[in-house]
Amino acid sequence: MIKRTRPVEVILWDWNGTLLDDVEVCMASMNTMLSRRGMPVLSLDHYREVFTFPVINYYRKIGWDIEKESWDALAMEFIGLYMQKLPSAPLHDEAFAVLEYLARREYRQVMISAMEQNALSDSVAQKGIRHFFERIEGLSDHYAFSKADIALRAIHDMNVSPASACLIGDTLHDLEVADHITCDCLLVADGHQSRNRLDAVHDRVISDLKEVRKFF
Repeated sequence: MIKRTRPVEVILWDWNGTLLDDVEVCMASMNTMLSRRGMPVLSLDHYREVFTFPVINYYRKIGWDIEKESWDALAMEFIGLYMQKLPSAPLHDEAFAVLEYLARREYRQVMISAMEQNALSDSVAQKGIRHFFERIEGLSDHYAFSKADIALRAIHDMNVSPASACLIGDTLHDLEVADHITCDCLLVADGHQSRNRLDAVHDRVISDLKEVRKFF
């Protein structure tokens, strides 16, 4: 765990899987693509064991031959299916309550996501929680490669020390992002990756958002 030099001022939130419960939407979209090609579909347990960033590596893990089928075409097919289903994805239980809890305690809250910027902004607004966030930072495309650079830029633009920030996410990539900007990290184990995977590499893993209050 990275030691803080001063109290936390900024909470960097991941969106997909952490605040937004879109695991079923992602899995259903991928299973539609797999079924169209007669490929084995994913169970929830298997999905959480193989999902990773960059997502092109996740595609390879579940059997896609990226050399034979265009990565761009696959990514756009998935996004088309995902965006159709996205409005049905709910917030995780306690998401609104935790955001409100942190706001009352005057933490600065920022969204850092591998989702495309416009889609991200629309999704957050649709859930009625836009007002909690000082900034909403997504990627410039739909390929979900990495959000490390946008996290670092947000910290710089806000003129705060990385030691005063904590990133809350649900994947090992969130831990990589936190390491990249040298801030603390809290992982929630009810998103896109299994608890076993998170526990294997990090010592601050919680079961759900209700436990966030213990740390702040």
